[in-house]
This record gives sequence, structure tokens and C-alpha cells, in this order.
Amino acid sequence: MILSNIFADASKARSFAAGTVIFEKGSKGDEMYVVKEGEVDIVIDDCNFETLSPEGIFGELSLIDQETRIASAIARTDCTVQAIDKRRFLFLVQETPLFAIQVMKIMANRLRRVDLIVAKSHSGPLSLDEG
Repeated sequence: MILSNIFADASKARSFAAGTVIFEKGSKGDEMYVVKEGEVDIVIDDCNFETLSPEGIFGELSLIDQETRIASAIARTDCTVQAIDKRRFLFLVQETPLFAIQVMKIMANRLRRVDLIVAKSHSGPLSLDEG
């Protein structure tokens, strides 16, 4: 499934110069994005967690859980991203089940990468009570 076709509303396209912050960790999230051109870094506490290229999505978590952003998104290169708001996101989830499944796969892959990072950084079992 080509995500940029789903995000085809040209009025929501935005261009960013390399190094520009698209959104910051801790900010309210009311849109998600797909990279149309260029690359975007997803940064957590000064660590580049992931670099997204065209068709990569980001910002979806805040649309799902209504919480603030857990990472910053920074243009790695000059880039163009396409945005969709919560209303459009919910419509796509309801009307296009393959879209919802693709978003869940991306989130699952990211969760697995975080799990590997946590596993490598702890020598023993991790407790949910650890702060």
C-alpha cells in the first residue's frame, strides 16, 4: 500500500529545510505525517532512533493515545511531508483496514526495536517498577 496516495491532500503538504524541527518531544500532537521526499530523523533524548525516507510515517502515536509526543522529528535533509489530522486518521482507520494494519505493523516494529535496545542496556530482567 502506498501511503502517500492516502495522504494526497496537497493543502496539507509541508516542506522543511534540513535541520528544521518538525515537532518537538513533549508537544501536543494533532497530526501525523508521511515523508513524500527527503529524510526525517526521529530523535529521542538526543539519540537518533530512526531515519525515515519516502513512505515512512511518523507522529501517529499522539493521534491514537492523545498524549504528548515521545520524540522529536527533525528534517535530516530538505524534505516534504504530508499531514493528516485526527479526523482524517479515524476515517482512514474505519474505511481502509489495510491502512490501519500498516500503521500497526510500523508501530509493532518500532516497539520491537525499543525492546531490543532495552534488553541490551539491562543485564537482568526489567521491572515495570523501575523508574
